[in-house]
Amino acid sequence: MFRFWGSQDQQSQDGSSQSQSWYPPSVVSSPSSSRPVTPSGSSSSLSHRPSSHVPPSEAAGVIAVLKDKSVDELRKLLSDKDAYQQFLHSLDQVKIQTNLKDELCKENLQLAEENLQKEPRIMELRNQCRIIRTTELAAAKEKLNELEKQKEEMLKLNSPASLIQRIQESVNKTEEESDNLHQHFLDREIDLAAFLQKYKKLRTTNHKKTLIHLAAKTSTV
Repeated sequence: MFRFWGSQDQQSQDGSSQSQSWYPPSVVSSPSSSRPVTPSGSSSSLSHRPSSHVPPSEAAGVIAVLKDKSVDELRKLLSDKDAYQQFLHSLDQVKIQTNLKDELCKENLQLAEENLQKEPRIMELRNQCRIIRTTELAAAKEKLNELEKQKEEMLKLNSPASLIQRIQESVNKTEEESDNLHQHFLDREIDLAAFLQKYKKLRTTNHKKTLIHLAAKTSTV
């Protein structure tokens, strides 16, 4: 009697090939059914359903390739890992992904080589920055400190107290010149006309400076 595909002998052979398959049990199912076994219950099927991100067009292309293979070839794909890998890498979708990966690796390698080529220039710039920090920056800082010192001296020189002191010194100097001129006149070292002219000028200047000194002291109080 003829034995058709799906008989007990055939099923026993399929069972042995299924046990030798390197696929997980959820992928390999009975040859009598082309659909994977799903757990009972809607919630269980949703929680155990594997997520698939394969576009329908790509899945249809893979199915079309598998439809042209014989039963023995399909069994070999299930049991032989090398055959499966060879079939997988022969698919157009996988070839495209492999080419993209190779291109990305090539671009990354090119970027790495360009970065290595720029490393001497980067080191040179770092050395220049270090020189600037140690020499030019130090000189600029020293110049800034000098200008700050000059600024402090100018502020101190032009402070109200300093100005009042300088006015007072000028008043004292004019007063001293007037006394010396008067002594020269008493010692007959200068005539009356010259004495009056110079003395009047000194006393007028002295009075002006005295008034300025008094106004400055009053404004700072």
